[in-house]
Parts: sequence; structure tokens; C-alpha cells
Amino acid sequence: MLIREIEIEDAENLINLIKEVEGKSNFMLMEAGERKTTHEQQRKHLERLGQQNNSTIFVAEQEGNLIGYLIAVGGSVKRTKHSAYIVVGILEQNRGQGVGTVLFKYIDEWAKSHHITRLELTAVTKNEAGVALYKKSGFEIEGTKRNSLMIDGTFYDEYYMSKLITF
Repeated sequence: MLIREIEIEDAENLINLIKEVEGKSNFMLMEAGERKTTHEQQRKHLERLGQQNNSTIFVAEQEGNLIGYLIAVGGSVKRTKHSAYIVVGILEQNRGQGVGTVLFKYIDEWAKSHHITRLELTAVTKNEAGVALYKKSGFEIEGTKRNSLMIDGTFYDEYYMSKLITF
């Protein structure tokens, strides 16, 4: 398995991966088929992301195919430029194989070299595997967003989780 930062040429494969992950996960923000991002829109998004020093995307690649991603979106104003919001997705068939653990190790190193001192994310409280991965990666629960998402007609809470990066 290869972990690397995203390249503009990955735009089509990345958006296809994101849509596949969303289609097979009960705990992503968007439901299956809800994301309408085109390959060209994704390409432009990657170009904009590449111009920001506090944002990046790491991808996990296996046998030439993308199998996971970790997106870090940095704060856009002076008071939040030190933090990045994390979104992670791994293909269903590749979960539980250490892909997430390795992606989080890479983002930690990237954060240190880019002066990011806070990583944050949200996780559906019922997403036991995800919450376990985040805790294993050093994230702590800061609070709970009550009735944050409605999934299949049922309200779900989300944890606010963060990790402080020390140098």
C-alpha cells in the first residue's frame, strides 16, 4: 500500500472513490448518490486546495487503485489557520486493514511540518469502528452534537473530536 499526497491528475479517481465510500457507508455526511461533483469540479477543487498551505489530501493506493483518502481542510481566517478539519473515507473491503491508521500517521507528520496544531473531526456516535480508529490515532471526544444527522429517518448524535499536535 502506498500513501501519498493527492495530485491534480487524481481528480476523477478521487471523486469516484468518495462517491463509492458514501454509497456504502451509513455514517458519511452525504447519502449514496447525493454528491453531484463532476470530475472537472473536483479538479478545480484540488487546484484551489493546492494553493493553501494548511490543507491537503492524502490517498491510499493499492495496485494502482485508490482505496482510501484523508482530507484536511485548514482554517480560512487568521484565528483558525492553525487547525484543520479532517474527513476520512476507506473502501468497505479495505476497512480494518490498517489503512486509516497509516493515513492518520501521515497527516500527523504533515501537520507538524505545516504548523498545524489542532486536528478536528466529527463522528457519528454509533460509528464504533470510526470512533475507535480516531481514539487510537490520539483524538479525544470534546463534546456531542445532539440530533446532528438524520439517517434513514432517525436522528443520530455526533462526537466533536480533536487532537492537539505538539512539536
